[in-house]
Amino acid sequence: MRTIDWVDGAVELVDQTLLPGECVTLRVHTVGELVAAIRRLAVRGAPALGVAGALGVVLADGDLAQIAALRAARPTAVNLAWGVDQAAAHLAGGRAAVLAAALRIRDDDIAACLAMGERGADLIEGDRLRIMTVCNTGGLAAVERGTALGVVQTLHERGRLAEVLVLETRPLLQGARLTTWELARMGAPHRLIADSAGPYLLAQGEVDAVLIGADRIAANGDTANKIGSYALALGAERAGVPFVVVAPESTIDPGTPSGEHIEIEDRGADEIVTIRGVRVAPEGTPALNPAFDVTPHDLISAIVTEQRVIRP
Repeated sequence: MRTIDWVDGAVELVDQTLLPGECVTLRVHTVGELVAAIRRLAVRGAPALGVAGALGVVLADGDLAQIAALRAARPTAVNLAWGVDQAAAHLAGGRAAVLAAALRIRDDDIAACLAMGERGADLIEGDRLRIMTVCNTGGLAAVERGTALGVVQTLHERGRLAEVLVLETRPLLQGARLTTWELARMGAPHRLIADSAGPYLLAQGEVDAVLIGADRIAANGDTANKIGSYALALGAERAGVPFVVVAPESTIDPGTPSGEHIEIEDRGADEIVTIRGVRVAPEGTPALNPAFDVTPHDLISAIVTEQRVIRP
């Protein structure tokens, strides 16, 4: 299954807001529809957003205002702007040239995820490994297979995976809704845990490695990822457990010197005071909702890309 693709003149994508209850494919014909899908997280995950950005430039058909709106749809994940820029560089060649560039980005992402899975599995030592992860970094976050969960899939295929401990990932439950769905589909053993249980289980020796994805990696190795990642990094450091970031080269942003320069998206109070549309806090309760946090590079054991292993 592909999370996002170009089919018969439109962008097709899995609506991730409906999972795990329904697996519905949307056909997107306009940039406005695509921007709306990105903002409501129907399509999400750094690699998938890169492909979405590139395919969106095809839909824009040379309209620079639409291209700019697409590029700014989400501020933290660098891959969206990267994908837009890569495809837009071919505007002078016409729609066919832009489409060809976008499809190359799609195909490159598939190849990159396979390579990251192999490189990451080679890096992590041991058999019957117990892996902890946060958010969703599988095929739903890319075109196919994924980043950190792609490493998990490779470990599972090699017979080296004992279990995955999946953080639920409040407030939108990407771990509970999406990662568990993907692990069940691949037949990988897993258990779901509350976000706050992660550091405790690390301290109890229940984990051999933490694998996360990334939405932006600064030039010094500081890494922005789903909120909750920093707490895991602190827990892993204290427990002496490897903390590994898995992301494509396109997620590394040399124009951002360090984590303090990364813009962190705040998604508003509604996601905090409600769960799947059900209110859990009194009316009028104020909330703070950073969607990401930044893990300093000195807490990161390694960054795995499709080309190399970086030790910050």
